Amino acid sequence: MFELYQSQRAMRAMRKAAMQRGVVAVLDVGTSKIACLVLRFDGADHLSNLDGIGSLAGQSGFRVIGAASTKSRGVKFGEISAMQETERAIRTAVQAAQKMAQIRVDHVIACFSGAGPRSYGLDGRIDLQDNMVTEQDVASVLASCDVPAYGEGREVLHAHPVNFALDNRSGLADPRGQMGQQLACDMHMLTVDANVVANLAHCIKRCDLELAGIANSAYVSGLAALVEDELELGAACIDMGGGSTSLSIFMKKHMIYADSVRMGGDHVTGDISMALQVPTANAERIKTFYGGVHATGIDDREMIEVGGETGDWEHDRRTVSRAELIGIIRPRVEEILEEARSRLDAAGFEHLPSQKIVLTGAGSQIPGLDTLASRILGQQVRLGRPMRVHGLPQATTGPGFSAAVGMCLFATRPQDECWDFDLPVNNPRMKSIGRAVRWFKANW
Repeated sequence: MFELYQSQRAMRAMRKAAMQRGVVAVLDVGTSKIACLVLRFDGADHLSNLDGIGSLAGQSGFRVIGAASTKSRGVKFGEISAMQETERAIRTAVQAAQKMAQIRVDHVIACFSGAGPRSYGLDGRIDLQDNMVTEQDVASVLASCDVPAYGEGREVLHAHPVNFALDNRSGLADPRGQMGQQLACDMHMLTVDANVVANLAHCIKRCDLELAGIANSAYVSGLAALVEDELELGAACIDMGGGSTSLSIFMKKHMIYADSVRMGGDHVTGDISMALQVPTANAERIKTFYGGVHATGIDDREMIEVGGETGDWEHDRRTVSRAELIGIIRPRVEEILEEARSRLDAAGFEHLPSQKIVLTGAGSQIPGLDTLASRILGQQVRLGRPMRVHGLPQATTGPGFSAAVGMCLFATRPQDECWDFDLPVNNPRMKSIGRAVRWFKANW
């Protein structure tokens, strides 16, 4: 873990340097599209918040001056499958955003949805020497958390201190400067497949860009799509992308669980393509303009031209009723939502005081999806779109850009992960192996 800790600290330092110079780009590497936003930071006001723990950042001294997206190539299930194709797509998106911003970008912060994320709950406890919590005490209690055996070939992507307790007082966001005898901490740790992260870092390097940060798209989508009360009281964000569906659970303004389902909107398109025997592009158009999950009586009479360019006039002039189309779409959508529900159940979502669910991502725009989701997930469900960042180009305000906009908030977020502190390297417990616990079942 120590090597990763050092690399994360190096990326954080690079990100802060880029923000001081005034420009940084955020990159959402998805299965269906690659989006790039260029941020300009005004003055030094945005740096004043970098030394607080965990308070959610609103828009803090930056403007979006460039935005672009392009069709993703070489990415499957949120993971790079063809390096050269993904490199070309990233270059296309970044160059278009740079052209709009009229400025060159050297540093990017990237997010991705694949890599098989796994969540762990950790806890640690130390006795205070001087009865007042210092920065070193916070670092020591984070280092005292027992790290579970998360397996070979995996890396820690996020490590958030989600709750501090001082003696008998729990729920502290920032204990520094407070008096007490014993400091305890609950931490959420997210691990991912190390090779997926390495491939993404290498691809960005091949694009002549410096990687100044990396995040899980489930995390940043939640930052963008959830409102303050949902973040505080407890809510789940389900980001339905093209190749995968990301899930995250937030409470006390921290992510406490993340996972992903290896199905998304592209699988719905594939079902339409196979059922109607049409090219993928035609299937995507039919899904976008006529898709739905609830059939009514009028849908039996609404006929849709399937189209095609096979040269067979009879084949290309076929029609299908909207009810038949819905019959193709609904089973796959139900399967995705049922998989999401099983992940939430495994996480103990029903134990939270609030169980709101927010659907976002490009795949969430199918008409009637929120009603179907309420029936399957059994909770209060609403459709979400990115918030908290003003002045976005109109094209980037839809649900499909929640992860990209969330990356803007992630870039300016206050000190919020364990590698923001100088952890004592010689602490033997930093490398200790212990049993992972689901801290939110026990502590909330």
